[in-house]
Amino acid sequence: MKKLLLSWSSGKDSAWALHLLRQQNLQVSALLTTVNEEAGRVAMHGVRRSLLELQAESLALPLWQVPLPWPCSNEEYEARMAAVCTRAVSEGFATIAFGDLYLQDIRAYRERQLTGTGLSPVFPLWDLPTPILARDMIASGLRARLTCIDTRILPPTFAGREFDRALLSDLPASVDPCGENGEFHTFVYAGPMFSKPIPVQTGELHSADPFLYTDLLSPAAPCAL
Repeated sequence: MKKLLLSWSSGKDSAWALHLLRQQNLQVSALLTTVNEEAGRVAMHGVRRSLLELQAESLALPLWQVPLPWPCSNEEYEARMAAVCTRAVSEGFATIAFGDLYLQDIRAYRERQLTGTGLSPVFPLWDLPTPILARDMIASGLRARLTCIDTRILPPTFAGREFDRALLSDLPASVDPCGENGEFHTFVYAGPMFSKPIPVQTGELHSADPFLYTDLLSPAAPCAL
């Protein structure tokens, strides 16, 4: 059987994609994450590498980390991802799954970049209504924290908050309940896809205008980046 690779952001959407794939008896064989090699953190989400590795441990899945320089040009990004695709095919992977919800330009870009690589993209969450999807995630026991917010859209008080029903109620009407337009990003630390929860606590806030990052820490990896 050909293996399936999952694009893993450390957030709720990729976690839910894993959950749905497993419900369909599709076996994910590895996680793929891009990491800012200078900061040692998940690209965009700002999550420490140590927390990312705790997720992979609880999921019992190999973690493929793709180091990206900072700043990173689009050409360099695509070159490094092309190398990953070559590795994946050589190791028996035929499919890569993404947690995208409805942004057609992002889906089209992924499909275009994978053309001719030997890997087929799948989008297990595609077109699911995000208000229902957000509530289903929370009802299942999925637990996540907001690690990054766009302060042009959300006030700083949202930084580090739990992704829960109270958060959904407090979001402005213009904000997607799953943050699909980049309003916020999350780190998922518990849920039906994990063998055990990952203990997390809120650290300092860091501003990189217009984004505000919450530095999450875990007693399970107190000294690692």
